Amino acid sequence: MSAPNELNPRGLRIVLVLQGGGALGAYQAGVYQALHEHGLAPDWIVGTSIGAINAALIAGNPKEDRLARVRSFWERVSRQDLVDMSRISDAERRTHIRFGTTQTVFQGVPGFFTPRLFSGFGFGLAVEPEAASFYDTTALGETLAELVDFDYLNSPESTRLTVNAVNVATGQLTHFDSRAMRLGPDHVRASGSLPPAFAPVRIDGELYWDGGLYSNTPLESVLGTLQEGDALCFMVDLWSAHGPEPTTLDQVETRQKDVVYASRSTRHIADYAKTHRLQDKLRDLYTRLPPDQRTVEDERELAALGCESTLHIVRLPYSGRDWHMAAKDINFSKGSIDWRWGQGYADGMRAVGDAAWLRRVEEDTAVVVHELPSDRDRRHGQPG
Repeated sequence: MSAPNELNPRGLRIVLVLQGGGALGAYQAGVYQALHEHGLAPDWIVGTSIGAINAALIAGNPKEDRLARVRSFWERVSRQDLVDMSRISDAERRTHIRFGTTQTVFQGVPGFFTPRLFSGFGFGLAVEPEAASFYDTTALGETLAELVDFDYLNSPESTRLTVNAVNVATGQLTHFDSRAMRLGPDHVRASGSLPPAFAPVRIDGELYWDGGLYSNTPLESVLGTLQEGDALCFMVDLWSAHGPEPTTLDQVETRQKDVVYASRSTRHIADYAKTHRLQDKLRDLYTRLPPDQRTVEDERELAALGCESTLHIVRLPYSGRDWHMAAKDINFSKGSIDWRWGQGYADGMRAVGDAAWLRRVEEDTAVVVHELPSDRDRRHGQPG
């Protein structure tokens, strides 16, 4: 349970939900910085793909080291810009970014992934399942082993961590949870193994791919296992479900990615609220039964449904346009990474300043979604 402070006077359990999105994940780091500076330390972090990496960096270190470790990761994977991005035109920045992403395709990202230069995979030849990809993420495992204290992560005093991955053989979503098993670098790598770029990771004999193939926003992992009592959930979205009609190939490919990986949280939240209402109605009907028709087993089953509680969800969406580039998630330009981090920090500060979760809500309210204040115009520039 979080320590009470002026932003969380009732000591609500704090949950941080982090979506997948490659280089866009620097926005999540900025959001976390704002929460960290205001004493809103998460009790539970759920992540997929790049969200799993950020989550492991946070949960896998003591509070005083977390921000430095997150920053160290993003500095390591950032590609140094050849020019001062603040001193060139928007068109020149866009050209520079395209050149940088092309470098990433051919050279990989230091500390993250490297190309398999002599693999037959790209020519349609059979290879070992763990090598069935264009890139090798061994470097990510080494980076995680260096920056994440896995002994601390798996200790009772750590923040709970859940990372999601898809079982390649069954197609089912798997939740790797630090409260149920010992987690290591491979669990995090598996959560970010998006094919065909990255190969599946074998864990306990089973192969796993990126959890985003099943659901890129792991909110349902939270809704399905929330314990009793009110909770405060910060949900960071990296892809937009809404966008303009595309007119070019790049815009079509960008829009396709946005639609595929955008949050389905609205549906999950609606289902959660509906279930909550049904549970309330069931309890109400039970109280109307004559005492002689109530049983201990009935009361035990009702108790298992959980008590009345309210879940506050603060949604923080990344809204940078990135020139409608389909390759925005592999744009590791340092200027772009820094820009996204700054936008996440600014949005996190706005969420903290608004503190909408402190406002009174009606009793029997299952879930409340708090959107950021509407002043977003300044954020619609281009990264870098």
